[in-house]
Amino acid sequence: MKTLIKNVLSLGIIVFFISTCGSIYAQSGNEDYITVSGVLKDAKTGEKIIYANVSLPGTGIGTVSNSEGEFTLKVNKTLNIAEFEVSHLSYATKRFKILEYAEKEKTLYLEPQVLLLKEILVLPKDARSVVEAALNNVRKNYSEVPNMMEGFYRETIRQRRDYLSISEAVVDIYKAPYTSLQDDQVKIYKGRKGGNVKKADTLMVQLQGGPNVAMLLDIVKNTDLSIALDNLDNYQFEFDAMVNIDDKPNWVISFSPNVVKEEPLYYGKLYISQEKMAITRAEFSLDLKDEDKASRVFVQKKPMGLIFMPTATSYLVTYKEQNNKFYLNYVRVDLKFRCDWKKRLFKNYYSVMSEVAITDRHEDNITKFAQKEVFKPSMVFADKVENFSDPNFWGNSNIIEPEESIENAIKKLSKMKK
Repeated sequence: MKTLIKNVLSLGIIVFFISTCGSIYAQSGNEDYITVSGVLKDAKTGEKIIYANVSLPGTGIGTVSNSEGEFTLKVNKTLNIAEFEVSHLSYATKRFKILEYAEKEKTLYLEPQVLLLKEILVLPKDARSVVEAALNNVRKNYSEVPNMMEGFYRETIRQRRDYLSISEAVVDIYKAPYTSLQDDQVKIYKGRKGGNVKKADTLMVQLQGGPNVAMLLDIVKNTDLSIALDNLDNYQFEFDAMVNIDDKPNWVISFSPNVVKEEPLYYGKLYISQEKMAITRAEFSLDLKDEDKASRVFVQKKPMGLIFMPTATSYLVTYKEQNNKFYLNYVRVDLKFRCDWKKRLFKNYYSVMSEVAITDRHEDNITKFAQKEVFKPSMVFADKVENFSDPNFWGNSNIIEPEESIENAIKKLSKMKK
């Protein structure tokens, strides 16, 4: 699998007119569950807090806030948990009473957290040594046993501001031990798609690999992929800042390419727990200085004469600590491309987004999936995911709330289908 998607994310582009199919975005209620919804904001500035972790303490159950700061969390009453927890980079982790926020959307405020001097440990001799220590501590800080995870996956493709495709699913993930050479496995539990909100002009852009891409972006497990941390000589590391994550101090270490290779490298930041010396978060983007080299990373297939160049890339990978181990929590990929035809007056812009949030996790009686059930990295998710019209489709699965633009696009799809 790693050989097949060595470049982490592949796009196939073909000349094709696609027909419209749609679905309505609805959720069901269930008397066995309590639904908590809200909008997260900064208590000082009122700004929305995006991609925050919303979870049930002591469990693997959770979700993330979307790009509008909105979230929905479904809580099984049999868990007998009275509070849910919200955490985010540089904010004080806060707990809220479930019953006070149930069944009615409210605004929740988080207080910015200033890093106290007493929390700052002695500065190591250099930034690279901190990264080396984090990679040497993988066995200590990450799971040595397989985990079964439930996640919510979504991918969208836009032409300028118009959505061409929205696909989403609840997925089961066999997460192999961090100390083994086994690959992770993904199985679609239930999913659906809306095929184009705006009728495509001539091109259909497809994303290959689906949720497998998120698994490969687990930079701690797959150091030989993505940003290539298997050879630290690839990068120059520097101390950037110090921040709190889940009320604990983290080094922020920036990195930039130190060598020129056949494939482009990345610019970004690693967040490393000072106490545990574990990578807790990574933000990075592809070096786009050499456009032809960068284009080859993504484009698998395209019509003759078409120029399809990446103009911006953004990757986010976060981990969540539970019972003294760190687990993959959220992965988001945002890519922008310029499309141009040689010798023609044609130019357009495309945006591709994919994200997966881990919404539950357990370690009991774990077995790998049968091969016929596995979603393979060579597959195109939007082609394989099933369409459902059941208004109770998502049931009690935790999902990522759609941002306003996606929600409006889904409403258009439902009207087109009537």
